[in-house]
Amino acid sequence: MKLAIASAITVGLWPLVAAAPAPSAAAKDVATPVTVTISSGTILGKASDTVDTFNGIPFADPPIDDLRFRPPVRLSRDLGTFDATGVAAACPAGPIFSFEHLTPPPDATQPIAGGLQPPNITEGAAAAAILESSAGQTSDTSSEDCLTVSVQRPHGVEAGAGLPVLFWIFGGGFVGGSTSGFDGTKLIETGALHDQPFIFVAVNYRVGAWGFMPGKEILEEGSGNAGLLDQRMGLEWVADNIEAFGGDPAKVTVWGESSGAISTFEQLVLYDGDATYKGNDLFRAAIMDSGSITPVDPLNTQKGQDVYDAVKRAAGCDVEDSLACLRGLDNGDFAVAANSLPGIISYQSLALSYLPRPDGTVLTDSPDVLAKAGKFHHVPMILGNQEDEGTLFSIFQQDMSTTDKIVKYLSRYYFHTATKEQVTDFVNTYSSKIPDGSPYRTLLNFEFYKGRKRIASILGDIVFDLIRRVTLQILDDVSPELSTWAYFSSYNYDPFFGIFGTAHGSDVDVLFKKDNANYPTLSGRTYYINFLHNLDPNNGTRSDLFWPQWSEGHQLLNFGAKSNSLKEDDYRNSSYSYMFNHIESLRF
Repeated sequence: MKLAIASAITVGLWPLVAAAPAPSAAAKDVATPVTVTISSGTILGKASDTVDTFNGIPFADPPIDDLRFRPPVRLSRDLGTFDATGVAAACPAGPIFSFEHLTPPPDATQPIAGGLQPPNITEGAAAAAILESSAGQTSDTSSEDCLTVSVQRPHGVEAGAGLPVLFWIFGGGFVGGSTSGFDGTKLIETGALHDQPFIFVAVNYRVGAWGFMPGKEILEEGSGNAGLLDQRMGLEWVADNIEAFGGDPAKVTVWGESSGAISTFEQLVLYDGDATYKGNDLFRAAIMDSGSITPVDPLNTQKGQDVYDAVKRAAGCDVEDSLACLRGLDNGDFAVAANSLPGIISYQSLALSYLPRPDGTVLTDSPDVLAKAGKFHHVPMILGNQEDEGTLFSIFQQDMSTTDKIVKYLSRYYFHTATKEQVTDFVNTYSSKIPDGSPYRTLLNFEFYKGRKRIASILGDIVFDLIRRVTLQILDDVSPELSTWAYFSSYNYDPFFGIFGTAHGSDVDVLFKKDNANYPTLSGRTYYINFLHNLDPNNGTRSDLFWPQWSEGHQLLNFGAKSNSLKEDDYRNSSYSYMFNHIESLRF
């Protein structure tokens, strides 16, 4: 066990940080220019009292025309003097909240008890708003020319400072998100007050069909998982250029939330765990918030091919060279076709159309297979979850009142290679009692249709929560010496008005937007900044509770609203055990 400094909340730096006033809005608005010179040009940013910001720096050629879907091409032009004072353009978004897919399809395999009910548009819109906010999805202009990084650093830092680098990968279900929705200012200010300064880098990457188009056509030309390769090229840009901003390329921690956390795990297993560039490691640690291993079938699986075929038909590209046809479309016309599939807030929900799938080269197999074979980048990791990961994604299923109905739903949309018996055995590990479902600890509340809390529990577990425990156990089996920490967040628990509970994405608001007077905000930032600097969340600024490694007893740090505690990682253990022992059958 590593030595850590622990103290009560009433001593040390915590009250000093919590009480420290944030710079005034006026001070931040009056930004002065600052420049950094890198190999591709001179980058013009803006400086506030506390933070220097450089937005939307290109790292690749525009992935347009013949480069649509293809792996990124490293920037080939000279930027000259590049204005990075504006807002970085977002990559085009995929389907998020699709009104035409809110109810079961006409050929649904289960009848709806009492007939089909009107979809709950209000609740669905609220869930979509939460998801888009946590993904940084903004109304700003999007463009296919979007492969950029944004860099923020403490004001006054210069080249050669050698600061650690926090590399952010946004979430959004692989269909949304952007760097422009994430301001690292409050994180950086907290680091400065802790005397642990660092550089914050956020990467834009292609999402939806632009970044994760499946199908044999994509596989055969070697264009799979372009979005993951965008992220990897962003990391390579950091290796080449971050010293000029005052960062140390040998001290990079990759941090992601939701699909950004899943992407972070993908970066661990990309190229069978080879995370080197020019002979050096691209990153030395990883943080995964609500995402880890996602067991998946290959790029050319039937589900993937169905997606590709649906897009080409909707685009009028059902021709011999369909890829050339799709590449020849105006981006607006292509977007209409690509986004004609169900969104993440829909009846189909987390059975995503667009997500990373094995391609045999970049991602050689399902991440669980690679992890079990030890083919991952062995670095210290933090993994964790919100208590109610599935509530945003269980709004439109309408009737999940029996085990059989849930089995048919999961078999149709999620587990195509599992037998009915396997899916039934898995579903039967979940209690059908309303108080046992999610949002948890809310008794009979929020069961807005039959079986809703049960399906919310299942969906949250297979994508975010219990798969995190599966991931940790696989890592521990393969590499017992690996340092890992795990957490559980329950700070938004409200048994009477908390419709979504501590929902998926709650941590983004806590860590990025709130002030340090909020207990979970200061606590979370402190542990993460300690980890960034020292590869151990306990070492550095004093914290209120020692956080043991997961392997030392399978305990979670429970982030509460007013205090932290330790929690045994053994809830829903029969469901976890089934997932762990049958993961090869529970692939998306």
